[in-house]
Amino acid sequence: MGDRLGSASNSLSLNRVDACNTFYSKINHEDILIVPPSNAVTTAAASPTTSSTLCMLINGRPIQQRHKLLNGGLMQVCRVPHARNIIEKIRFSRFLRRWEDHHLTLEHNEILSDTNEGYMDHPILYTSIEDMCPWSKTKMIDSKYRFCIRIVTNECIYFFQVSTLYLRDQWFYSMQWKRNKLKFERILRTAHRPEILLKEMIHMIDFAMTIPIEDVEIYQFPLEIISEILQQQQFCLPRFVHENVIVSLAPLLEKNYPSPEICDFFSRHCRDSPRSQIVIEMFTPVVQIILKHNTDFGKYPRMRVFVQEFLVAINSQNDGLRIVQEFIKKIHCPTMVCPFPRVLTNFVSVCLAAIYNFFEDRKKFSFCLDDKEIESQLVCYTTMLQTMSTFDDWRPQLGLLLQSIPFPNEALTHDHFIGIFKNVVKNVVDDPRCEVHQTVLGIREGKDGWFEIFCLGSIACDDDGEMYSHILGKLISCCCRKKRFLLSINKLLPALMLLALRENQSALETLCAMLDLDAVENRDNKLQLISALQSTPTGLKLYAKVCDRQIALRELQQKGGPRKLTLPSRSTDGDLAKLLSSGSFGNLECLSLAFTHVTNACAEQLIKLPALRYLNLWSTQFGDAGLELISEHLNRLQVLNLCETQVTDKGLNYLVCMKMLRKLNLNSTHLSSVTFEALKEKLPALQECDIRYTDAW
Repeated sequence: MGDRLGSASNSLSLNRVDACNTFYSKINHEDILIVPPSNAVTTAAASPTTSSTLCMLINGRPIQQRHKLLNGGLMQVCRVPHARNIIEKIRFSRFLRRWEDHHLTLEHNEILSDTNEGYMDHPILYTSIEDMCPWSKTKMIDSKYRFCIRIVTNECIYFFQVSTLYLRDQWFYSMQWKRNKLKFERILRTAHRPEILLKEMIHMIDFAMTIPIEDVEIYQFPLEIISEILQQQQFCLPRFVHENVIVSLAPLLEKNYPSPEICDFFSRHCRDSPRSQIVIEMFTPVVQIILKHNTDFGKYPRMRVFVQEFLVAINSQNDGLRIVQEFIKKIHCPTMVCPFPRVLTNFVSVCLAAIYNFFEDRKKFSFCLDDKEIESQLVCYTTMLQTMSTFDDWRPQLGLLLQSIPFPNEALTHDHFIGIFKNVVKNVVDDPRCEVHQTVLGIREGKDGWFEIFCLGSIACDDDGEMYSHILGKLISCCCRKKRFLLSINKLLPALMLLALRENQSALETLCAMLDLDAVENRDNKLQLISALQSTPTGLKLYAKVCDRQIALRELQQKGGPRKLTLPSRSTDGDLAKLLSSGSFGNLECLSLAFTHVTNACAEQLIKLPALRYLNLWSTQFGDAGLELISEHLNRLQVLNLCETQVTDKGLNYLVCMKMLRKLNLNSTHLSSVTFEALKEKLPALQECDIRYTDAW
């Protein structure tokens, strides 16, 4: 069943190529032939004496030149009465005609001249035209080639003349479109028999697909008129008409969104006949276009409902959940990066709206939990989110979209929903990129994220803290072993201590990190934390290591030692750590690591120096991660040299915490003007800032 999704899309595309004679961009020149135009394009050009736009054959397929739709322009006009004898034929022959210049406008009902005089003293009604065809190329007396359109009415014959073949055909097809548009509009609005309606709809769509005019009106008009008919008569039309209208509309919808009325029509068919072959074969390409383009579901809610009904319909097939997953994978494409940037946000919008509506309806109508059909829809949409979270390129944006917890409490306590959604959060947490797995945290202070929602004892915790422990272990071992993060989770200290008593490794490491970085809010909490660590053998060992590190830190920070220190140019992070562990550096105020080989790792040693006021990191491998760490601890730093380092706007934004900074060297860094303005505003003590050779210079 999953293969039908692709085959339907391909077959529809091929049919449209056959109907529209679409030009393929990659061709062999040996396959191109110039031939007369096909009569399938226009029956008005069937006369052997006429000449129309030349066509090409590519591998035997006719390809016509495309034209823009004309609504007006300059033409030469001649009008002659119908010849009743040979004398009048000679009199009105082409060599004796008089031509007038007119600016013509193709109105909705008629061809009109701006001057309303001479040959065009009254408009030509489309309904009065008996025949219209491009006339043969003729050579005039002035030796210029002219190309004509011949229009026969019941009163006379009009000749419209232009200088080029292309312009002649452009006028001809534009007139033909206006004339037939009026005809279809009149017939469809007056017809009441279903078979007549269906026949004329198909004729109109075929005409729109074959006329060589390229304009949005060519595709929009059939959709608008059919939408109007469906809105008025869709409940009166028999089933066979519904299905045939859907089939005939498919080629038009390959380039256009369905109107709200057509969306309602399609949605009704999905609900009434979810296992119909039309749902998969005809609706799949339409839904793909909606999802791949910049769709505003807030402005077009019925389009989103149609997509939801389509997904529910394919989910009702045999092995429907797998078909839905294959549909998502096919839209993503087999490449590493999806070429359609709007697909993910449209998918998420559809899923979130459906899940939210499910629980809203559940509150309003109180349907039973054993309603398998309703529950299967919830499982379908939640599984879609899980499938989306398996793609590496989608995961960063998906994490951001889901970071605000857009689900009601009823969803977070629903077994089926939370059981599947856990896999979404787990995929986000297991992503190695910090910017991805940090999306499980709240988007702002005081706003809970998935980290808090899955905490032991919280609303979504149904596994005795297993999911929470997994999230905590990933964060604390990667990018969140920082004082700012540890201070923020003091409110979760009871849950952490309970997990620590159960010898949970992640909780034990987190409590030790809170002691290490002095991130416990008050003394009572600190004593309880120590007691929890000492209650288990593993916790006791980890606490002993913390005590050893604290003793070494106190020895390092004892008063004494040098006030200034400069390391040799080949020094590394290990050399700095070994040096600082060899004595007391409590008085060290000035440290120069310029032109050394230190990296972000040296920040772990730098934050142990409480008296540091001057730090020189010129031309080192120091970057954003190290800058984030020292900004949390070295709040008394006054002079900082980051010249020719790897810091960017992301790391430089952390400097706003260092309120005592007076001098800052950002020469040859990735500083932007926006960040520079923010630093000037938020660092009141800043007196000097070197920004040469940056974007802010």
